[in-house]
Amino acid sequence: MRIRRLLTGALAATVTALATVVAGASPAGADESWWRGPAPTQASISATSGPFATASTTVSDFSTPGFGAASIYYPTTTTQGTFGGVAISPGYTAGRDTVAWLGPRLASQGFVVIVIDTNSRYDQPASRGDQLLAALDYLTGSSAVRTRVDASRLAVVGHSMGGGGTLEAAKDRPSLRAAVPLTGWNTDKTWPEVRTPTLVIGAESDSVAPVSSHSIPFYNSLTNAPERAYLELNNASHFAPNSPNTVIAATTIAWLKRFVDTDTRYSQFICPGPSVSLFGDVSDYRNTCPV
Repeated sequence: MRIRRLLTGALAATVTALATVVAGASPAGADESWWRGPAPTQASISATSGPFATASTTVSDFSTPGFGAASIYYPTTTTQGTFGGVAISPGYTAGRDTVAWLGPRLASQGFVVIVIDTNSRYDQPASRGDQLLAALDYLTGSSAVRTRVDASRLAVVGHSMGGGGTLEAAKDRPSLRAAVPLTGWNTDKTWPEVRTPTLVIGAESDSVAPVSSHSIPFYNSLTNAPERAYLELNNASHFAPNSPNTVIAATTIAWLKRFVDTDTRYSQFICPGPSVSLFGDVSDYRNTCPV
């Protein structure tokens, strides 16, 4: 079964690569005024830090409307205009420290990132989706870094039930530019309501949110998303997003840069995308190229 999946993925990658060459033109809606940073390479999106120096600040739960305490990471430069904003939610029973590594990593690539604690560690995906949106509203409306954020270019990322929350947030707010559920969990398996470019990242050996009943059905149901992709981490567990992971970071960066910044220089990392291998980092990759 797995070999058949690999062969199918390889064939799809070949076909989509050829389609990209034939298509040639840049996708509609690309705005170069939103591009931030130098031309990317595989090494640059895989690096532990990007081209921007960053700083951080914390916000207590007494100051945050609609979610818990938070950490905000942002580029220190004020010479390149505003940046896209990203809200990140942890998973069930977890605090923001479990996904905090993504904050400075994304910020160093040119995003203002808020990583939140949820009101309760037992909050379900729908509540986490509401809290992700509340965090974005706070980030753009009243946070100390609000002048650094472009309120028209926002995205959500989340782990486990937080990943399920990203789908809830995207359903509720179609203006979001991107959503990235990481080993997402949700009792709702179908998301035709989502009209946001969505990157679904699953883990092959996930026993908490098995890809066969979570990530793959999520991806398959995103029929109204303008673009979607599914990446499966080889031999990884549900908790792979809780520690620094190059594949998660690089693919998430490429997705956010492409759809939040409309930066077509990052399309090369999405179409045809990472290599699928029995012994590599990625056991399955699917997409809707060209992007």
